[in-house]
Amino acid sequence: MKNNRIGLAFFIIFILILAGCQPKGSSSNSEATASTKEHPLANKKIALIMQINLGTFSAQYIEGVKEQVEKFGGTVQVFTSEGDLAKMASNLDAAINQKFDGILIDHGTKEALTQGVEKAVAQDIPVVVFDADIAVKDVTVLQQGDEEMAKLTLTKLAEDAGGKANIVKIWVAGFAPMERRQIAYEQFLKENADIKEVAAFGAATDNTALDTQAQMEAILKQYPNEGEITAVWAAWDEFAKGAVRALEQAGREDIKVYGIDMSDEDLQLIQKENSSWEATAAVDPKDIGRIQVRYLYQKLNGDSPNEKVILDPVFVEKSQLPDEAITTNELHEYIDGWGESEQGYTEELKALEDK
Repeated sequence: MKNNRIGLAFFIIFILILAGCQPKGSSSNSEATASTKEHPLANKKIALIMQINLGTFSAQYIEGVKEQVEKFGGTVQVFTSEGDLAKMASNLDAAINQKFDGILIDHGTKEALTQGVEKAVAQDIPVVVFDADIAVKDVTVLQQGDEEMAKLTLTKLAEDAGGKANIVKIWVAGFAPMERRQIAYEQFLKENADIKEVAAFGAATDNTALDTQAQMEAILKQYPNEGEITAVWAAWDEFAKGAVRALEQAGREDIKVYGIDMSDEDLQLIQKENSSWEATAAVDPKDIGRIQVRYLYQKLNGDSPNEKVILDPVFVEKSQLPDEAITTNELHEYIDGWGESEQGYTEELKALEDK
C-alpha cells in the first residue's frame, strides 16, 4: 500500500511538471501567432535595384533605405548594375522571379525598365521608383525638386558674380534628374544674357570625380587667366567634387563652385579652408531612402499613394556652416529642414516602427 502511495505521488509530480511546461509553450506560440496577425507588414523582403552605386551619396541613400526597412522589421537586398541598363533590367527580372515582397528602383530609364515594372505590378509586387522617368499605373515615382535645385544654385551664382560671369557647366545626359536640371539651366541662361557658358563637359564613369578632376584641369589650362572663368556649375556632387579638387590643385581661388546634392564627403570639401565650393542644393540622401521605403510600405499595406511625389530640397551655403567640421548628421542644427522629413509616414507605419 505504501509503495502504491509513493508511485501515485511520483505520477502526480510528473503530471504537474508536464502541466507546468506545456502552458508556456502554448502561450509563446499564441503570442507569436498574435504578433504575426497584429503586424502583417513585418518580415518583408525588399529588393533595391540600382543603376549605379557610386560615391558617398549612394552609400548614404542605401543606408537610409536599410535603416527604414529594418525599423519596419524587414530585410533589404541591394542589386547594383554598374551603370549597365541591360544588367539593371536583368536584376529587376531576378527580383521578380525571386518573389520579393516589394521592389525599390533607383534611377534607370523607362526604355530599360518599363517592361519589368509592368511585370512586377501584374504579379502584385509593389514598386516605388526614385529618379527614373517611368510611367506605369499604380507605380509611385519619387523625384527631387530638380529644377528648383538648379534655380537655387544658379541664382546664388549670379548674385555672387554681380550678374555677369563666364561659367563652366558640368553635366551629363541620360539621367532623368539631369535632364530636369538642364531645363532650368537653359532657362537661366535665357534670362541672364551677361552670364556666358565658356565650356561644358561631363560623363558618368566608374571614377566620375577623378575623371572630372582631370577634365577640369585641362579646362583650366585653356583658361589660365583670372576672369576667364568666374564659376563652375556642377549638376551632380560627383562632378562638383572633381571640380573643387582641380581648382585646389591649381590654386585657383578666384573660381567658385555651385553644386547639387550633398553627402558627408561633400560637406568636408565645402568646410575645408579656402574651399571654392560656395553652395549646394540637396535632399538628404538618407531621407530619400527612408521616404521611398515608407511609400513602398504604404503600398504593401494596401494604400494608394500618389503616383508622383516631389521631395523638397534645402539650400546650403558655406557661410551658414560652423568652423568646426560636421557631418550630415549634424547639418540640421545649421540648415532648416535637413534630415528631418516626415514625408511618407502614416500613423499605421509609425505604429509598426514603434514595435
